[in-house]
Amino acid sequence: MKDYIEERAIGIANYIIENNATVRQTAKAYGVSKSTVHKDVTERLMQVNPALASEARKVLDLNKSERHIRGGLATKEKYLHQQGNLV
Repeated sequence: MKDYIEERAIGIANYIIENNATVRQTAKAYGVSKSTVHKDVTERLMQVNPALASEARKVLDLNKSERHIRGGLATKEKYLHQQGNLV
């Protein structure tokens, strides 16, 4: 694996842990795709730093378990915002 990929994987994991960030937020911050973020954390980082990969995985698993709640809140906010424009 190339050095810059290892460095990116470590940086991505640290960003996720420090900011409690989602895959989408991390991808946007690093200018890469969601699949790249996921692959860096789940596969590449395990080869470089398994402990860091485990910590990042915990954050991602928590975010995944809460995503249905965030989606519902976003939908609620969307419709409340639309009603405000109609009045």
